[in-house]
Amino acid sequence: MQANEAKSIIYNKLIRDNIPEIIAKSGKTCKLVNVSGDEFNELLNNKLLEEVNEYLNSGSIEELADIIEVIYAILDSKKISFNDLDKIRTEKLKTHGGFVRKLLLKEVIE
Repeated sequence: MQANEAKSIIYNKLIRDNIPEIIAKSGKTCKLVNVSGDEFNELLNNKLLEEVNEYLNSGSIEELADIIEVIYAILDSKKISFNDLDKIRTEKLKTHGGFVRKLLLKEVIE
């Protein structure tokens, strides 16, 4: 690489809205594309997996917050309110319970 040649890192991933400004403040530039529809939904799913893996690797509460932010974006994309999601969660809690008893199913015998 010549001295005046810029180094480029390819990401191809969904980012938070303020990341371009953060990159610019660091003296770097970035290339962006606006996405929508099925492509946006696919990228949200990829982002959810990314954030879950980051949480599993770190155990960080901050990563849990990132997971929730992606979930909010998925709900918005599907035109579902958080209240509607919570109603579904509450119904499932009533019918299937939560995780209070910390049960591990080892086997089912027929």
